[in-house]
Amino acid sequence: MANNKEDIRDLIRKNYAEVALNGSEGGCCGGGCSCSGTPIDIGESSIKIGYAEDDLSNVPLEANMGLGCGNPIAIAALKEGEVVLDLGSGGGFDCFLSRRQVGETGFVIGVDMTPEMIKLARNNAEKSGYSNVEFRLGEIEHLPVADASVDVIISNCVINLSLDKQMVFKEAFRVLKSGGRLSISDVVATAELPEQIRHDLTMMTGCIAGAEYVETIRSMLETAGFSNIRMIPKDNSKEIIGSWVPNRNVEDFVASFIIESEKK
Repeated sequence: MANNKEDIRDLIRKNYAEVALNGSEGGCCGGGCSCSGTPIDIGESSIKIGYAEDDLSNVPLEANMGLGCGNPIAIAALKEGEVVLDLGSGGGFDCFLSRRQVGETGFVIGVDMTPEMIKLARNNAEKSGYSNVEFRLGEIEHLPVADASVDVIISNCVINLSLDKQMVFKEAFRVLKSGGRLSISDVVATAELPEQIRHDLTMMTGCIAGAEYVETIRSMLETAGFSNIRMIPKDNSKEIIGSWVPNRNVEDFVASFIIESEKK
């Protein structure tokens, strides 16, 4: 049983390394399976969480491993020439979608703590000839990104995995330019998580057990310095979460939210 932060972090890293190496056959909660081991159709689940058919057909196939809980790009309103940072970029799916919107004058940085994911994303970018995207190995609590250098931060179902979410938001605020914005999709707790969920390591690596209470997330964003905070549950959140963990009623305790805020 993992009983400290580094043990849990290593467990999460190992889980997502397996997803990177095995594609749709690796890892859990996404990566082609639910927490119960039930196979998931990645294309179908991607549509369910908010992506369009056009999104799926215009990025490298290996980049999408079905690991998200929403589509942060749909609400990020990316503009030509902007610099975008993706926290927990995985195989590069959201980065590749973002690069289309910011164009050749824009730039996209993906940060992930799993070497295998970084290698996969870099290979995907190289094979596709993408020049306006870069992937950096690092933890989202300690971003390898310069101060005030980013216009928009996106993230898809990753911050809930962090063991120090306040530090993630502090770092996000640091790297954003004045007037920059945060547009993320994540799983948050809407009620107190039962002990059997909080201490279930499969639920921890599967984006459930690490979910923080929604108002605590709001408070963390305010503490980091963010303003104009908006937190909206996805309409089909119960369907999304329920498909990850069938017959456990976890959707009564957590929900998929779109979270937006700004740095003045």
